[in-house]
Amino acid sequence: MLRIARESGEVAAPEPVDLAARVRELRKARGWTLEQAARQAGLARSTLSKIENSQMSPTWEALKKLAEGLGISVPQLFTPRPRAQVTARMTVTRAHEGTRQATPTYEHELLAGALTQKQMLPYRARIRARRLEEFGGWVRHDGEEFLYVLTGIVRLHTEFYEPADLKRGDSAYYDASMGHNLISLSEEDATVLWVTSLV
Repeated sequence: MLRIARESGEVAAPEPVDLAARVRELRKARGWTLEQAARQAGLARSTLSKIENSQMSPTWEALKKLAEGLGISVPQLFTPRPRAQVTARMTVTRAHEGTRQATPTYEHELLAGALTQKQMLPYRARIRARRLEEFGGWVRHDGEEFLYVLTGIVRLHTEFYEPADLKRGDSAYYDASMGHNLISLSEEDATVLWVTSLV
């Protein structure tokens, strides 16, 4: 029947959505635990657990609370996540061929510069600064940031945390709208890989 439908130009009906899997997917996409999601929705943790494990069929009232807690409409609970469209974009940046930009505190080498409308901004940086006072205040910008130490030792200063000393192979992931500065503790300038989200 499926073969005949395709040949006649008919579109097959979409597969029904597994509500349990869909709720779990939506919760995990937000990085919430069962407790957090249940609290947001005003449901008992045990109730949400049973919904996610197909152990109960939620009432209409429970569905409304769940949707509101997740920040979506009830119909979206039964709408599968759209499949990502393959863009097949790719670019290669050879060693030391990135676009360079120097500042008094950092020397950036922008990677993947040939791609426009990126969702991430990757760059290699040489850390020139040795003292926090060399910055004119906190660096802060939209998005989240991943930092990986390539050489040397750095100290990551942030607005709400104690400074963290990181050596080669160490990494940090943080909210970039939080004030942050990075200094080198090494005799030579430390180098790091930074990846900043743009969405």
